[in-house]
Amino acid sequence: MKKILIAVITVLFFQTLNAQIDRFDVVNRNNPYVKELDALQALTVGNGGFAFTVDGTGLQTFPEMYENGVPLGTMSDWGWHSFPNTESFRAEEALKNFDFGRGRLEPYSVENKDDQRSKDAANYLRSNPHRLHLGTIGFDIPLSDTTLVQIQNQQLNLWNGYIESTFTYRDANYYTVTFVHPERDIVYSGYFTDAQHPLPVILRFPYPTGKHSDAACDWTPENTHHKTDILKQDDHSVLLSRTIDSTTYYIRVCWDGDAKFERKNTNTFTLTPQQHGLDFSCEFSEQKLMENHIPSDTALEQTKHHWREYWKKGGIVDFSRCKDPRARELERRVVLSQYLLAVNCAGDTPPQETGLTYNSWFGKFHLEMHWWHQAQFALWGHPELLDHSLDWYFKAAPKAREIAQRQGFEGLRWMKMTDPSAEEAPSKVGSFLIWQQPHLIYLAELLHRAAGPNTSMKYRQLVQETAEFMYSFATYDAQHDRYTLNNVIPAQETLRASETVNPPFELSYWHFGMELAQKWRQRASLPRLSEWDKLIEKLSPLAFDSDSLYLAAETAPDTYHDIRFTSDHPAVLGAVGILPLSKQTNPNIMKKTLNWIWDRWNWDKTWGWDYPMVAMSAARLGEPQKAVDALLMDKRTNTYLVSGHNYQDQRLRLYLPGNGGLLTAIALMCAGWDGCEVPNPGFPKDGNWDVRWEGLLPLP
Repeated sequence: MKKILIAVITVLFFQTLNAQIDRFDVVNRNNPYVKELDALQALTVGNGGFAFTVDGTGLQTFPEMYENGVPLGTMSDWGWHSFPNTESFRAEEALKNFDFGRGRLEPYSVENKDDQRSKDAANYLRSNPHRLHLGTIGFDIPLSDTTLVQIQNQQLNLWNGYIESTFTYRDANYYTVTFVHPERDIVYSGYFTDAQHPLPVILRFPYPTGKHSDAACDWTPENTHHKTDILKQDDHSVLLSRTIDSTTYYIRVCWDGDAKFERKNTNTFTLTPQQHGLDFSCEFSEQKLMENHIPSDTALEQTKHHWREYWKKGGIVDFSRCKDPRARELERRVVLSQYLLAVNCAGDTPPQETGLTYNSWFGKFHLEMHWWHQAQFALWGHPELLDHSLDWYFKAAPKAREIAQRQGFEGLRWMKMTDPSAEEAPSKVGSFLIWQQPHLIYLAELLHRAAGPNTSMKYRQLVQETAEFMYSFATYDAQHDRYTLNNVIPAQETLRASETVNPPFELSYWHFGMELAQKWRQRASLPRLSEWDKLIEKLSPLAFDSDSLYLAAETAPDTYHDIRFTSDHPAVLGAVGILPLSKQTNPNIMKKTLNWIWDRWNWDKTWGWDYPMVAMSAARLGEPQKAVDALLMDKRTNTYLVSGHNYQDQRLRLYLPGNGGLLTAIALMCAGWDGCEVPNPGFPKDGNWDVRWEGLLPLP
């Protein structure tokens, strides 16, 4: 309690010191601008659970052109579809028994190739359900006419949450404004033109592809597995129903003024203005009975108010007084990440890694990435956005309990790859991961610190049952009087479950998570459990080699001589970075490990969240220059597009865990951690990094 009190007082002191930041100026000077049709320069508006991504015209005019860049998605938390299960595949058909020496067989859901039926079942269950693209809304311009479209200027107004676009087409000028309502899944757009015959707006509804990573749009015209019906129509609105196999959802289109709504074919419609402009909206819903229409002027004011409050209430960091020329770019990444995560990752479920922009991993979300997406909400003054999706774990708990029980463990074993139903997706890797397990405890703790017990303590039972699994999963090694973590695939996924014992990050996370679980019991006036304390006391320390470098696992003695162990995530650094220093880790050995990784890691085989992880480790170890340099390292997977999206490669043109990790790292580098008394501990004290901030909380 004393440490937390000191941390809070320290935060208040530095907030007072750093007061009077011009928040509008910080946000406004980082508005993205687009001046061409470029598949990697799409911009997005949304409300956290629904998002609409546009090209340079301000609408989704050229989805085919952008499908291999940042796709023009219209996606939601609720929009999911499954192909007909004609073979009646069942979840148990993807289970395979493994003997990990615990005296029993443990069934894991895997991509089983032992027989064709099991293989087909796993493939079906892995790709179904998948997230839906709900439909594109664009100007009716042929794809062949892209050279006739000249983007004059497009701006995302971050402070107010709307996109303004100006372009010319066939010598006519167009001006467009586009935004999404903050509480309902409604896209609003209005445009004005000096064209004698204004362009129609075209609504196109695709069939899903069901592929691993794509724009989720099958435009095959002869596809008969979906249809769009007009249920009701009048002079200023139309209600449509979409039927895709057994999935149904609804779209209400409303417009002001004189316009004509017409069907072009089964799944394509046009809305053509009869004057020099059009003001319209499209609301998407699971339910047929929608609420009353909100007029566009009212909706725009509500949108502006929502975004202004978001920027005013949360954390903010001002880099304008920094002398390092890279500070401007770091500020741009920070501000745009704040926007993108609020748009894509604040819905009813944990977010997928590509948010609400396009499908990756069939649109499913990964629970080991939940911390990377949303820990920052608590640290940046928006705990309600973390609470919103964390609540989904109550729905998922029965499935998590079932997984633990079938494998012979206690409590809740959280799945890796899943969907709103919480079904476990078969995976040859994901089913053996365990580092998502303590995330629930960590995120609940951050929520407790940011929002208080009235919000957080509803998660007490989930914390308890999560820790029950963690305790039952650890193996007691009587010969050495210690607990071990065996037969897992760690966060560094190049290691194999059959041979891996005691990966360093997971060991440290088990120690951290179990200690927090005990504190949660004490908050509820319950006694500490002696068996849990025994695990905390006797959990194996991190293994290191003769050069005093921490190993990728106790069973990986040749870590620094085998590319398999020096590629993918340098997860060992998470043990002091994501997590605080504990009795399991030696800071001198960890610092030496950091330096080796810095000089010799295979950086071309990393991911976007690895750079913030390195930065957090460097900051905690007293290496602020490395912390800054890690965030700005010139590597492909550390690239940030004009929109602020973290680009990875041609498959993952955006990757939101990188954005979330960046914000978490910045919070730690500014506000520090419990017991840290150094102001801005993650920035060098060389006169080049005069970083001002407000509204951030320290990490544990």
